This record gives sequence, structure tokens and C-alpha cells, in this order.
Amino acid sequence: MTEQLIAPPGLQNVIVADTEIGDVRGAEGFFHYRQYSAIELARTRSFEEVWYLFVHGHLPDAAALAEFITRTTALRTLPDELAGILRTAALLGGERESLAGLRTVLSATGPATGARPLWDADPRQRVDDALRATALTPTILAALHRIRAGESPLEPRADLGVAANWLYLISGREPTAQEARAIEHYLIATMDHGFNASTFTARVIASTGADVFGAVCGALGAFSGPLHGGAPDRALDALDEIAAHGDARTWAAEQVAAHRRIMGFGHAVYRTADPRSMMLRDIALGFGGPLVERAVAAEEAITDVLAQAHPEQPRYANVEFYAGVVMECCGVPRSMFTPTFAVSRMVGWCANILEQAQSRKIIRPAARYVGPSPDVQRP
Repeated sequence: MTEQLIAPPGLQNVIVADTEIGDVRGAEGFFHYRQYSAIELARTRSFEEVWYLFVHGHLPDAAALAEFITRTTALRTLPDELAGILRTAALLGGERESLAGLRTVLSATGPATGARPLWDADPRQRVDDALRATALTPTILAALHRIRAGESPLEPRADLGVAANWLYLISGREPTAQEARAIEHYLIATMDHGFNASTFTARVIASTGADVFGAVCGALGAFSGPLHGGAPDRALDALDEIAAHGDARTWAAEQVAAHRRIMGFGHAVYRTADPRSMMLRDIALGFGGPLVERAVAAEEAITDVLAQAHPEQPRYANVEFYAGVVMECCGVPRSMFTPTFAVSRMVGWCANILEQAQSRKIIRPAARYVGPSPDVQRP
């Protein structure tokens, strides 16, 4: 019998693959895409440049970037034959069910656009499918939102970058340069973040040889959970509770005493401040206003309360806390906070899917049976 290894709960600290996409150094409060600091990329590069980096492994020159933008902009429009499925998906659930609607439409997009299983597709086909999935995601999510609001979906604008186009597709209003750049900072900083649950799910599905759309739909299923992608709006809900309560410190102490998790604080990897949160805090301060002031005061109070309650493991504001504040400042409806996160993370999922497709080995771990002893009858 082959010797079996027993992994810790949640596969914590278990290395299951090699990757060239990036890494998170939790103890240092640092993460990177390829060889570049992710936060530095967010501060200095465009969404399209970093997207190119994920797909091709290096940053583009001006000519390559122009060709990439032309190529991906052409993939933003949903095929006409999927319009009926889009409207059906929009009416199946409430406003917070956008990820479920996205899964529905993307699962139909694969067959409609001739997507092939990764096992059979050549590298060019794989990249085409990955680019299409990423380019279509903002279009689909914004259309679902507008249909539910009783409005007609908008056609993507070729003259706007991904971030500005996303804000336009949601609201019908061309965003200010400050709003577009703020969302672009956020989107770049959240494209990828190690082997989190959704990324690992995408890679498991990709390892079976399924097509890109099947793999990203699985990732979306994992991402929809409140412990993963569904936290930015919940963090802002907590700020509303604090405002109604009147005192952030007392409110936080009550949450700790009741053993309730404070959304927007703590991270599975970081043991220092989340660098994404620090960047978004600076962006929020650039907008200013009562919401930002309340957020900064609440962050300080909650951090102090958590440090007293858990001195052995301080918990800091994570990316979701200030992400919600920044998106609110940019006019993103609260129900679209997590979909905005999905717009960026689709880049990372697809990069991991393409990387996994280079292996021909299926991911197939084992489980340890702990139920009642079987009643074995031998012949």
C-alpha cells in the first residue's frame, strides 16, 4: 500500500504546485506578480499592462500593449445568441446574486464561442478563451445589474480602459479620472493572491482538462462564499452598524465578546498590515469626506480592540475594509462590490488555468475515512 500523507486542516502551508505567477509573503506584508511588487504595479501601471504581464510573463512595450488592447477590446461584446440567457440569469436571483448569474452566462459562453477543452486546445486557443472570459466578465456583470434595475445594458466603449469602462457600464456615466484610476488601483492589486480557495479550485478543474469557462465557473462558486470574495460590502455594512451604535471601540468589544467575526479585519496569510489595504487607505484619503473619516477612526479602534483580545496574533484591516470605502466613493453600488472584485480576480484565475494546463497530471488527493467500520463480506 502506498504511504499516505495527512495534510493539516484547510491544507494550511501545504505546497501543492509550482507557479511563476506570483507569491504572497505574509510575514513580510508583501506580495508580487512575476518579479514585480504588486502594489508598485498598481501605483504605476495600467490594468491592461498588468493583464498582459499575467498572460505573457513580461510587461509589454508600447506596440505590444496597443495590439493587446485592440485584441481584448474586441472581446468585450457578448455574442447575440446569449442575450436571452443573460436576461434569464438576471431575473433568477436578487441583486446580490450577480456571481451566480455570471456563472450561468459564462458556462453558456464556452459552447457558444467554440471553447475547447484545455486537454485538446493548443496554446493560442487557450489564451483566446482566457482573454474572452476576462474581457466579457465586466460586460456580463454590469448587464445583469442594469437589467435587474429595470435599465437596458450598455455596449462597452472601446475608447475607455477596463476600469473606466466598468464604471461606465454600471452607471451609464463616464467616470472622472480620479474615480477610474482609484478603481484601477484596486483592480490591479486584487488580480491574484496566492493559492486561495477560488484559485485552487480553478486549477483543480483545469487539471482535469476541462475548458477555461468550466474552470472559471468553479472558481466563481468558491469565490461567492462570504469568507472569500463576498466581504467588501459586509465590511461597509459594519461601518453602518458602527455609525448607528455611536462608538466604534465599544461596538468592536461587543463583537469580540460575542465571538462574532468582524468583517474586513484579519487575513489567513498576513501577519502584518495588508499592503493592499494600506494603498487603498491612501486612495480613500484622497477622496476625503465623512465616510472616509469614519472608516479611519473605526479602523484604529477595531485594531486596538482586536490587539487586546488577541495579543498573540494582531489582526489588521484587510483589503475588503478600504475596498468598500473606495468603491463607495466612486459610486459603485454596494451590491456590485464583490462583482468588482471578480472583474479583477478573473485575470489571476485565467493565468493559473493557463499555467495548470501545461501539466498533464490531474489533481487527485485522497480522503481519510473516519466513518463506521464497513461490514466486509469476503467471498
